[in-house]
Amino acid sequence: MDKKTEYQLDMADYTEDAPEHEKIRDLGDLSDIEKKLLHMAGIDASSRERLGSFLQKDNSVVHCSSGSDGAEILSTSAALEKYDGLKKYWWKAVEKTRDEYTSRVDSHRPEGYFIRSFKGANVRYPLQACLYMSEDRLAQDVHNIVVAEEGSTLNIISGCATGPEVRSGLHVGITEYYVEKGATLIFTMVHNWAEDMAVRPRSAAVVEDGATFISNYICLKPAKDLQMYPTAVLEGKDSVATFNSILMAAPGSRMDVGSRVILRGEGARGDILSRAVSTGGQIIARGHLLGETPGIKAHLECQGLILADKGLIHAIPELEARTEDLEMSHEAAVGKIDQAEIEYLMARGLSEEEATSLIVKGFLSLDIPGLPEDLRKELDEMVEKTGNAM
Repeated sequence: MDKKTEYQLDMADYTEDAPEHEKIRDLGDLSDIEKKLLHMAGIDASSRERLGSFLQKDNSVVHCSSGSDGAEILSTSAALEKYDGLKKYWWKAVEKTRDEYTSRVDSHRPEGYFIRSFKGANVRYPLQACLYMSEDRLAQDVHNIVVAEEGSTLNIISGCATGPEVRSGLHVGITEYYVEKGATLIFTMVHNWAEDMAVRPRSAAVVEDGATFISNYICLKPAKDLQMYPTAVLEGKDSVATFNSILMAAPGSRMDVGSRVILRGEGARGDILSRAVSTGGQIIARGHLLGETPGIKAHLECQGLILADKGLIHAIPELEARTEDLEMSHEAAVGKIDQAEIEYLMARGLSEEEATSLIVKGFLSLDIPGLPEDLRKELDEMVEKTGNAM
């Protein structure tokens, strides 16, 4: 693994046993509490605003459907069987021996989802996929494959959530993205984990000529221990990758979160943009731009806000140039709220708490491109509630 976290897990602390869950006709058949939990992870149980849905509950795929002729959704096991082992994609973007977590998933042959848009299809309305855990102290392993075929547009909302009885568990998720020539893939992930969850995503994207990959990551209800370092490899000419993240670390949580863009194709463009707020937790915000070809351009920006004396934000921006005639830049700033800003708002009739809340909400409201309007409204509501809780 390229970036190691100092926090090591004992995977023997978690069970791999979970009951087999029955399939459901649609997400509307879920209980009201489950619908609410999924809603907080960006999942619309009514599916009115979605073109297809996937739901895995613990280790069981309980729902899988697509209402679009331009895309398909299958469980990982079904896709492996239908497409002769997915030899073109399976463990091609992520190395199975990368670390103990990838090795674990490789040995377990878990479920997960396979989503692809067909060549030339314009699937602008989002598909949604949810990985849900209802058993306490369960280890959930998944392996996902996402393919945007040549000239297509694919928008996916992926939500992760835990049930009301879950306090702890382990989620290990492998996701491989393939964005073919001229395609656009917008992938938005929203986390709604229990407070003692350990989360280990491992993901990578391969982006071809003229293709665009946009990754949006929102975690306002952090797990206790989150470590991730997704990578986009810009193989093609004029390829583009953008990572946007919004992070909130509550007391007792540890978030080691970063993104890396490897720029290889002529004229490639990359951006890593993050907003991090600590209300007492620890955030390590990493970013790595690696330029290998003349003429590429990339920018890395990390902004951090500390709202508690015991909070910690450690920004680690890295620029690595392996050739001449390229442009890469970074900007990082971490600090507390400017007292002058609070006093300015208080002079206009707000209390100190209201002023602080308004500043935090403005800080977290990162303009994320490609978000469906309904999800944007939901995230604005989440930010509003987060700010009001300050």
